[in-house]
Amino acid sequence: MNKPFLAHWRGNFLTGLAVLLPTVVTLAVIKWLFGTVSSLTDLLLFFLPPTVTHRDHGNGPMFWYWSLAALILALVLVSVVGLLARHYIGKRVITWLDTAMLRVPLLNKIYGTIKQVNEAFSTGSKTSFQTVVRIEFPREGMYSLGFLTSEKQDAVQGKANEKLVCVFVPTTPNPTSGFLVLLPEENVTRLSMSVAEGIKYIISLGAITPELTPPTLKQIKS
Repeated sequence: MNKPFLAHWRGNFLTGLAVLLPTVVTLAVIKWLFGTVSSLTDLLLFFLPPTVTHRDHGNGPMFWYWSLAALILALVLVSVVGLLARHYIGKRVITWLDTAMLRVPLLNKIYGTIKQVNEAFSTGSKTSFQTVVRIEFPREGMYSLGFLTSEKQDAVQGKANEKLVCVFVPTTPNPTSGFLVLLPEENVTRLSMSVAEGIKYIISLGAITPELTPPTLKQIKS
């Protein structure tokens, strides 16, 4: 009598877990993101007394609603900066700040590198993370998914006898780290999936695969 009951309970538990797990994980990720971002945005409320914004009369952590207010304030400030950056005066101020930051020893190295990376991965860039590719990595006969990041011939590729391309191979399930691989262009297979589909494929450990779109008649003829 106990076995059918346990089997029935196990089936219900697994079904409930499958239904609730995506929601629980999503809420956990949102909570983690909010805590990470608020640790920076909370500093914007420096003008308020800690006894008002923090628990235990200013000795404990900040109340969540004040953290939310700080996050909204950060969004407003970023929007204002973006608005000013579209006008002449704002552009001149940004140029002046860039020049000032690049003149500070040591700080100019960090600021300059971050600025270049930010420009490379901005929406206006046409060379970063635009194409999903498949390459043989980490050895021949073993394939990995990657993102084509650059096809330019630079100083790193200058002495090569063939054209090399840069491919970023992310790790899974955390795609924020990975390997930069330089390899001949003919060894790169471009895939028809979008960047968003490629990231989903990596994060899901290959469980979420994009649908295979059959080639059109025009593609077949070409």
